[in-house]
Order: sequence, then structure tokens, then C-alpha cells
Amino acid sequence: MSSIDDARRLVAEASSIAVLTGAGISAESGIPTFRGAGGMWGNFRAEDLATTEAFARDPKFVWEWYQSRRVEIARCEPNAGHRALVAIEEQADEFTLITQNVDGLHDRAGSKRVLKIHGDIWMTRCLGCGYQRINRDLEMELPPKCGECSGMVRPGVVWFGETLPRIVWEEAERAVNRCDLLLVVGTSAQVYPAAGLIDLARHVGASVLEVNLDATAYSNAVDCSVRGKAAEVLPLLVA
Repeated sequence: MSSIDDARRLVAEASSIAVLTGAGISAESGIPTFRGAGGMWGNFRAEDLATTEAFARDPKFVWEWYQSRRVEIARCEPNAGHRALVAIEEQADEFTLITQNVDGLHDRAGSKRVLKIHGDIWMTRCLGCGYQRINRDLEMELPPKCGECSGMVRPGVVWFGETLPRIVWEEAERAVNRCDLLLVVGTSAQVYPAAGLIDLARHVGASVLEVNLDATAYSNAVDCSVRGKAAEVLPLLVA
């Protein structure tokens, strides 16, 4: 485990910073993790709901689950960790935030360059004409219909078995390829291909700084690993 001083120095000395965030930073805002929705959904596995097969079988049921998550997320606010990343972005010459989270809290905190590799729960996409739009309606009829062609609309997130959005993923790889520092926050580093960005950063010679509550498979391999909550640690890294 490394010191805050080591972590602060890495951030201060980097001119190009890429950040990879996971569920941990959002959990600190009160958002339940993907596999722990609880409540009436406690008897259902996310893997059984977040698939194209589940949606084809019962789109209303799947939408009810996603709408319950949207309602939960709408009650939550960005925390000090989200806001610290905004401050780091403002100080860096080059900055890209790559997130596995679909909740939109980075946007609400004020981050400008956000790559959402797992999609956005507030985005809807028509299966008929492909029309996409942000939809924050928490009382819409389910399942919603496309305003352009009246086709079936699905949540704009990446489901199990689907590939990541190609253009977004390629931008994420480019950002890591050219960064001096990869800051990894609130992720177990077990979900691929996202975790592979850590290997890519190490391959190109960038420093890797990890901030997480618990040790991960990468903790002993990165340049600096700090244990703690993102909302407590990240503000300490801002110059």
C-alpha cells in the first residue's frame, strides 16, 4: 500500500491523465451495485435481466427493473470523489474519464470528457430505426415506444453477451495509449475488457495509480495503490 504523498505526486507530475472508474465510486453516493439491487428484485439475477434474450421474452418486466434503478439513481447526488475528478480534469493538460458506470453521476458532477464504455442508463435506443436520445422520464409508460417510428425502445446500456460500443472503446484505448498516468478508482479490476486498460497502460509505460477500498489483483503490480473511499482519497490528490 502506498502513501497519499506518492499518489499526489503522480497526479501533479502527469500532463496526460486517463481515469477508469467502477461501481465503487457510485456506491459512495448510495447507488446499489448492479448485482445488489435488493428489494423486490432480490430474487432475480442481473444476468437474467440484462440480456437481449430477457428483453425479447418480456420487455416490460426488464424495463420495470431498469426504471426502478433509474428512480434510485435520480435520488442520489455526485459525491466528493466525482467532484475531485472534475478538479483534476481542470488542472490536467489532457484528461479522459473512462467509466464502467451507467448512472451519469460524472456528467452531473461536471466532468467534460466522459467515455461510457458500458453505456448510459438515461439513454434509450430504438430497435427499429436506431434513434437514440436521453430520456429522464421516471413515469413513462413501459415499455416505451420510439417517438420517431413507434418501434420498441431499449435501455442504452451494454447487456451481457454484447460487445462494447466500438467507437467509445477505441477512444478509451487511444486515451490510455497516450496517457502519462492511469488513475483507477473504485473497481475490482475483474471485468474485462475494461480491466485490460490497466495492462495497456503498463505496456506503454504509463504510471498506474489505484484507489480502492480493497486490494485487487493489480494492487501489487501498479505504481501506487491507496486503500480508502474515493470520496475521501480523491480530494486529497487535487493540487
